[in-house]
Amino acid sequence: MSDPGKKSRTQFNKLQKRLRHYVGDAIADYQMIENGDKVMVCLSGGKDSFTLLDVLINLQKTAPIDFELIAVNLDQKQPGFPEHVLPDYFESLGVAYHIIEKDTYSVVKRVIPEGSTTCGLCSRLRRGTLYGYAEANGITKIALGHHRDDILETFFLNIFYGGKLKAMPPKLLSDDKKNIVIRPLAYCREKDIERFSAFKNFPIIPCNLCGSQENLQRQAMKVMLKSWDKQFPGRLETIFTSLQNVAPSQLADRQLFDFTGLKMSNRASEPIVSFTAGLEVLAQ
Repeated sequence: MSDPGKKSRTQFNKLQKRLRHYVGDAIADYQMIENGDKVMVCLSGGKDSFTLLDVLINLQKTAPIDFELIAVNLDQKQPGFPEHVLPDYFESLGVAYHIIEKDTYSVVKRVIPEGSTTCGLCSRLRRGTLYGYAEANGITKIALGHHRDDILETFFLNIFYGGKLKAMPPKLLSDDKKNIVIRPLAYCREKDIERFSAFKNFPIIPCNLCGSQENLQRQAMKVMLKSWDKQFPGRLETIFTSLQNVAPSQLADRQLFDFTGLKMSNRASEPIVSFTAGLEVLAQ
């Protein structure tokens, strides 16, 4: 009789190895982390950021370069937020950490009308606060927990609602050129992260700022992608690969490619081959 516990451990080991492999590849492909870097891992209390920290801590032990990790959480002063959970978790890992306390909750509630989606403003306030902390504390890379599915959802959101071919890059220089954002989970599938989080039993903290309100447009993208993944295995991998294999001359962006400057070569200097002669050559 097979041992369920052994089977479960085997599944976990394979999953953990796959996630570490994907993260290692992403870091190498985009040179996300370099020798001497001080990497700030942003922890929200969700499955993605917990997974990111776990994988980076393990990669740090075997990486051929030296880099620092500091786990950072922004306490937005949400009513009922369990302030002890993340510090206790960081202490158990022995990882350096810092909790930024800033009441963005009151700002969001004051500015956004009741019933409206708060995610946009909340995200901007968080980003500004984290950028400021990074600049003041010598952080060279800001690591976020966005995964492959987040990137694809954003891609289709921009196509369907924004009229742009745009997603989330695995590595980003901030507009003010003062911060570099990295997404080491860029190659990782959300379903793998969900399983890994369940195996690890991370102390997940739900976002109750907006009553766990879903952005309806993003939720629609999530449903669409999950449907494709189930009905057409491999489709999401192919779409993600296309984001890494862009042909500007085959699109229509006049800023990206000089369509108006296209010129034919000097035909007078080239031998003229008739259609018939071409067929004869092919027949040989």
